[in-house]
Amino acid sequence: MKEIITSVGIDIGTSTTQLIFSKLTIENQSSEYVLPRIEIVDTEIIYRSKIYFTPLRSLTEIDAEAVKKIVRDEYAAARMQPDMVTSGAVIITGETARKANANEVLNALSEMAGDFVVATAGPDLESVLSARGAGIDVMSKDDRTVYANADIGGGTTNCAIYDFGQLKGVNCLDVGGRLIKIENGRISYIYTKIKKLAEDNGIHINVGDTADVISLRKVCTLMANLIAEGLGLGETPAPQWIYTNDGKGFPASVPPIKCLTFSGGVAEAYYSRDSIGNDVFKFGDIGVLLADAIKECPYFKKVRIVKPLETIRATVVGAGVHTTSISGSTISYADGQLPIKNIPVLKIAEQDEESFEKITESIRSQIALFKPDGNLEQIAVSFGGWKFRKFAELQNLAEAVTKGAEEVISSPYPLILVVENDIGKALGHALNVLLNHSKAVICIDGIRTRSGDYIDIGEPVFGGHVLPIVIKTLVFNS
Repeated sequence: MKEIITSVGIDIGTSTTQLIFSKLTIENQSSEYVLPRIEIVDTEIIYRSKIYFTPLRSLTEIDAEAVKKIVRDEYAAARMQPDMVTSGAVIITGETARKANANEVLNALSEMAGDFVVATAGPDLESVLSARGAGIDVMSKDDRTVYANADIGGGTTNCAIYDFGQLKGVNCLDVGGRLIKIENGRISYIYTKIKKLAEDNGIHINVGDTADVISLRKVCTLMANLIAEGLGLGETPAPQWIYTNDGKGFPASVPPIKCLTFSGGVAEAYYSRDSIGNDVFKFGDIGVLLADAIKECPYFKKVRIVKPLETIRATVVGAGVHTTSISGSTISYADGQLPIKNIPVLKIAEQDEESFEKITESIRSQIALFKPDGNLEQIAVSFGGWKFRKFAELQNLAEAVTKGAEEVISSPYPLILVVENDIGKALGHALNVLLNHSKAVICIDGIRTRSGDYIDIGEPVFGGHVLPIVIKTLVFNS
């Protein structure tokens, strides 16, 4: 038995806005006589939109109506209606996530795109999506080696490393092709960090100046060096101030890179440089000069550079194809409660699962963190659950959870539990009995989360056996 669902990816980036529609095939991978193991077994992109320049009303504000029109027109061109779309994501990336109305635009697009098209933002998530859209997770597994992807867009460079198909680290640098803009032969915009980079190295550029190719090439050489340093290929680590949102470089445990791919708009210029010609300011920015600087940078010659499956569309492909996962099949959920979006995760630490008392106290002590205005917001309690398998243990676990989550139980929100171990159905049943079926309970398994994550849970698919799940961050660039 198979089921096919339609997914959309919408990427509102610094330079460009684009959409894709894809088909995700869900199938039971288990034999007839064991518990179902339902997975996404195939993906197919069925529509790619035009690539639009992201419309802005000003340097600080997105033109929301123009972006909505792009989405509506592309849905019409693809012959899609929102009620035909089961999953997917709207992701806002790069400098666009710094705009004053970014959050409002993102949520508005999510609501008009489909019931379970989720709103996402955050440089770490973008690094993962662009890397998977570029295909390096599969490439690293097939080649049995360490791949990195640098998604170089208009406002940021998102880096990810995969070793044998496993994610090993991500980071994000405020380096991109549209951080200096050119209009009518003059510089019309310089991002503050790039201005600092130039001045620290004795290069004086100002808004209003004639766009001097020699000076701007020098700046792009410095930017290319920063990307190399962020990937661990330079002579020194990248300076702390160049990381987005005060982020960090790769963890020390990350293995050395063997192969490297580039994606994003600057990568399109890198791989297709001959088609652009001599007009280095063709796109009204320094993207072509940055692509040239990367090609000439000696640090990148340390590794084998490979062209990825996607370049300029890597992030949108990641958003449309790789955001959705599937819960385990041993789950429990209340009718009429789904879909739900943007639920912050209260994570019980592994060491707190050593006793039922610690589980209760962990939930109680953390609930205070989810009262931004003094009132409890909707939350999902998450833990591993690997130590609890026997009937008596699950009864005690249910009791510990209800004691710790008393405020949730007395609130208007459902009690949501996210467990890694396949105990969702049994634990959900124990909770329903303990609460006399007076509280809506949603208990899903097969999903791993971290503290600080948000979770989105879609309506049941595959005959009600599984739920579409998105684990994400919602962090806007400062």
